[in-house]
Amino acid sequence: MPKAKYSGTDADALGFKNVLYHKKDWVATVTINRPHVHNCLNLATLRELGMAFQDAAWDDGVAVVVLTGAGEKAFCTGADLNEWKEDFLDQPNDFYKWMGVFVETFDRLRNLGKPTIARLNGIVVGGGNELQMSCDLAVAADNVYIRHVGTEHGSVPAAGATQWLPIIVGDRRAREILLLCEQIPAAKALEWGLINEVVPRKMLDAAVARMTEKLFKKLPECTRYTKQQLNFWRDFSWAMTIGHARDWLTVHTSAPEIVEGINAFAEKRPIDYEKIRKQMGGTGRRKLAAGHRKNSRKSGKK
Repeated sequence: MPKAKYSGTDADALGFKNVLYHKKDWVATVTINRPHVHNCLNLATLRELGMAFQDAAWDDGVAVVVLTGAGEKAFCTGADLNEWKEDFLDQPNDFYKWMGVFVETFDRLRNLGKPTIARLNGIVVGGGNELQMSCDLAVAADNVYIRHVGTEHGSVPAAGATQWLPIIVGDRRAREILLLCEQIPAAKALEWGLINEVVPRKMLDAAVARMTEKLFKKLPECTRYTKQQLNFWRDFSWAMTIGHARDWLTVHTSAPEIVEGINAFAEKRPIDYEKIRKQMGGTGRRKLAAGHRKNSRKSGKK
């Protein structure tokens, strides 16, 4: 019998390098496979994730999608800041293109029409939390924490966090998470409604399997439309803000404080916040920007 035009593909045939993709017993498991950099998201990884989500959406043999990270240290730590430093500080318009892929990938996950579970095997930082919030449900190992660091390290968490955290945990808690940049332990994340279940690490796979079994025993079309209705406020806030966020982040990619934050991360050094505040006005701003451009050119030399 010929293969249907609108169907899934053999997982191994997709040839992913940054993602592990496995389908068995009605469950598709998508694993970000960059443990050496805490499963952060570069362009190639985003593209492979998008392909995996589309395949899972089209495959009638998939009832539930599980998203996780390789290893035990990290689920996902958001954007690859080394790629950011190399590709965008001197070419900010390229960030606009990168974020277009980021947005498309998250849209595919949120709208693939089947229930999705985030299996939180390690730390969840920045865009990693936005990724897990794009899933319907989340199960975490008990030693996991969730954290946002954008305002501390040189970005704005406007690719899901500013839109969805107030809806999920409430306005004050969202402000605490995004403005203070402190770790939210798994137990607190459970209490706040940011995740659904916390278990000892050795029981994580069993807990995810129980949840997938429960989701399998639901009617697929009813489930799909229930998801569509549940997504209303997330879709509304996303549609009203993501285009503006994409443009703002692009324009500010080469701004002095963003450059300082990215360079500090790459150089593994602390940021002098007082110095930045003092230099952000008038001639100080121009001198700071000029200094960053000069340092950037130097660091690019072999």
